Amino acid sequence: MHMQEDLKNTQVKNFFDQPHDQLRDYLKAKGHKAFRADQLYSWVYKKREESVESMTDLSKDFRAEIDSILEFKRPEVVEFRQSVDGTQKYLFDVGEGKTVETVMIPLKERRTLCVSSEVGCNLGCKFCFTGKYKLKKRLSAGEIVGQFLEVNDRLIKAGDKGVTNVVFMGMGEPLDNPEGVFGAIEILQKDKGLQFSRKRVTVSTSGLVDLIPLVTKSGARLAVSLNGSNDEVRSSIMPINKKYPISVLMDACKKHIEESGQDVTFEYVMLKGVTDDMTHARELAKLLKGVNGMVNLIPFNEHPGSGFYKPDNKRVDEFQKYLLGKGIKTYKRTTRGDDIYAACGQLNGVVKGNQPKN
Repeated sequence: MHMQEDLKNTQVKNFFDQPHDQLRDYLKAKGHKAFRADQLYSWVYKKREESVESMTDLSKDFRAEIDSILEFKRPEVVEFRQSVDGTQKYLFDVGEGKTVETVMIPLKERRTLCVSSEVGCNLGCKFCFTGKYKLKKRLSAGEIVGQFLEVNDRLIKAGDKGVTNVVFMGMGEPLDNPEGVFGAIEILQKDKGLQFSRKRVTVSTSGLVDLIPLVTKSGARLAVSLNGSNDEVRSSIMPINKKYPISVLMDACKKHIEESGQDVTFEYVMLKGVTDDMTHARELAKLLKGVNGMVNLIPFNEHPGSGFYKPDNKRVDEFQKYLLGKGIKTYKRTTRGDDIYAACGQLNGVVKGNQPKN
């Protein structure tokens, strides 16, 4: 996404905040050749070199001036924890005394990175730990890309494969931060950037319908936190449903499917006694009939003070069996990293305050 900005601004900009075209325009406005953006992208994203002095194909004059117009600044890891199942959780310092969490989930041939897009969240979903904290900061593209770079580099240094999939499912509502999120996606996907396949980037939303077309345009996959089979239930746990009820949300999903040619993943958090009744399964089946998509059933991951509980395994199996019987692709999300509060819905950006479960 090309973001308009004041190119005459003399403030030093962070390289990692700049999608390629934006960087090119910025350098041109500073009196430099546009191809310098290609060179910088190649050095940083392909050769993984951030020392300007090592960028040997840059002219000495340009190298001497870079520090006055660009800085290469990533968020720093201030704490790291690893689950007994191999899931990794990183606490990143994003400035101003604020932190976010990022989770790497190892699954057979995949290394899925769940990145955060905001510190806190204003959508206030009742079952989400992050939702207990009002929005304090929207992350820049560089602060999001920095999460990927840091974790990917650490994995490779440890002799593991690098990140294979990126999901915007961490702290915050991605579509509440379109500039940072789609700027980061452009950097991830750009041929001159990290060359990440569009099929391996997923943006999750709790239902900001007006902004779903941005996901379609980006080429990323769409995941929707549905979590309710009717408006009454969904509105009681997800306030956004009062503005964009299920019928409106589903119309937006169908339009995305038609224009992108991609299926939609519907995330469904199962809350004991709230969303796990078989009546809900029947309503969900009707809602998704004829829709190209799949359902991820997510047994609730408990956290302090939530007021919600995880359903019995038998009920989850029964729920899945019914949906499968109706021809709907349905999977059960395996809980990963809950011993370090790294599971879905458990992130709050304060790792030190999260005590492992016994």
